[in-house]
Amino acid sequence: MLDVLDWGWDLLIAHPPCTDLAVSGARHFAAKIADGRQARALDFVRKLLAAPIRFKGLENLVSVISTHIRKPDQTIQPWQFGHGELKRTCWWLQNLPLLVPTEIVDGREPTVHHMAPGPDRWKNRSRTYQGIADAIAAQ
Repeated sequence: MLDVLDWGWDLLIAHPPCTDLAVSGARHFAAKIADGRQARALDFVRKLLAAPIRFKGLENLVSVISTHIRKPDQTIQPWQFGHGELKRTCWWLQNLPLLVPTEIVDGREPTVHHMAPGPDRWKNRSRTYQGIADAIAAQ
């Protein structure tokens, strides 16, 4: 991906892996700092944010991006976009508007946080909710 960032794109919507960044995995930070995984993940985010692309949106969970790079421009929840769940997600924006909630619903369950272990847990936890994806596309 880094090899094509300067190809004259108009828009970048980036979802860099949160594995080494999200504060939900803080208990593993010492090892990730020691072996360089967190530094490499932060360097990747810096390169995305510095790309010569006019409109940028970078999504990640609550993470060390906020302390090592900059605070997010916006924090959203799935329940603001039609999904009755809790999963606070941050957006770092450049020349893009804040997302406007489209369908505030009840529920507010931490389903993602309480997913059982399994081979697809990482994939299921990292999915973008359809209501959020629709809002990104429409707005």
